[in-house]
Amino acid sequence: MAASPPPSQRRSGIRLFARLDRAGARALAVALRGETVGGLLLLAGAVIALVWANSPWKSGYASFTDATFGPRGLDLRLSVRQWASDGLLAVFFFVTGLELKREFVAGDLRSPRRAALPILAAVGGMIGPVIVYLLVNTTMSGGTPDGWAVPMATDIAFAVAVLAVVSTHLPSGLRSFLLTLAVVDDLLSVLVIAVVFAGHISLWPLLGSFAAVVVFGLLARRGVTRWWILGPLGVAAWALMHASGVHATIAGVLLGFAVPALSGQGGRTSLAERFGYRWRPVSAGFVVPLFSLVSAGVSLSGGLGPTLRDPVGLGVGLGLVVGKLIGVFGSTYLLARFTRATLDAGLSWWDVLGISLLAGVGFTVSMLVGELSFDPGTAPEIHVKTAILLGSLTSALLATAVLRRRDRLYRRLAATATVTRGARVEAPE
Repeated sequence: MAASPPPSQRRSGIRLFARLDRAGARALAVALRGETVGGLLLLAGAVIALVWANSPWKSGYASFTDATFGPRGLDLRLSVRQWASDGLLAVFFFVTGLELKREFVAGDLRSPRRAALPILAAVGGMIGPVIVYLLVNTTMSGGTPDGWAVPMATDIAFAVAVLAVVSTHLPSGLRSFLLTLAVVDDLLSVLVIAVVFAGHISLWPLLGSFAAVVVFGLLARRGVTRWWILGPLGVAAWALMHASGVHATIAGVLLGFAVPALSGQGGRTSLAERFGYRWRPVSAGFVVPLFSLVSAGVSLSGGLGPTLRDPVGLGVGLGLVVGKLIGVFGSTYLLARFTRATLDAGLSWWDVLGISLLAGVGFTVSMLVGELSFDPGTAPEIHVKTAILLGSLTSALLATAVLRRRDRLYRRLAATATVTRGARVEAPE
């Protein structure tokens, strides 16, 4: 008689990090390949920016990022850095909106039971860094609460790129969890940007932007996909949102949400998937790397000491490394401890620890929030960007140490299972 499973496995309920079916694993592999390339390009942009900003040609970097262009009459005479954060990132958030819509309509987030874990982990992963940041900045002299939102976000492209490099045999459930957590994390970050960092709001431009989004969505639902129709509507929604005082990237999310995400008759690919397939390479291959190039160029002439002595920089760095770990791992553990949810068979809390550390890799949204929280070129803004880079690198290295060890274990288990199956096939009767 087979031995009975342990009590934790006998309980009926949610399986945390359950294995995906074949179709889900195939879709996940496609997403991982795309995000991996985007993460590597993002990293390349950050490295180029750092080298350029600390080279003898650093004045050229400043001239490049501060150069302004655009029509003055529409309040769109912006610097290259502003065009990257306010304009180009709208494409990134449009793709994010498409992914969010698909997750809520046809993905894991459509089921409350399956959505409970990534949502709770994402919320915990945002509350933890905020608490750590505020603790640092309220207990150290010279601290300020202004940067509390900076360490909240997980950079999906950067994190998945790290995961792809260190992992070959980790269970698909862990990878799916990281992607879903990052998507929910993006949604919550968008809400923070929309609510906290809105300036003086002009009502009529805001209503005009909403109207453009509604027309965009109605046309998309009728199957209209011509770029010369939807494109001007999208640009109008963005420009009006910018004029309203709400951060212009919010228009990108709303436009993504307006696109239908359900498959058509006969199993046809949904419009959200088609738009995502078309625009994801633009976002990952051009928009995010360019934003990284114009945002990550901080001067390190004084070393890391000024950043670590500044409560703002220290709070952001510890928020990413410690706050994210406590928030994601702690919320997941509490869900398993006080509900009927259990880890999927064969998984360990060491796996959860590795993914929780990896969630501390922040970049794109953190950089954006840092620019919104502090005036450009000021010491706090420079320290925030330095802390984001340092905290993300530290989280990535710690996650790599844990996940490489786990990956070696799963590789050995897979090899043992293969040998065992081969022996059974060749065994004499």
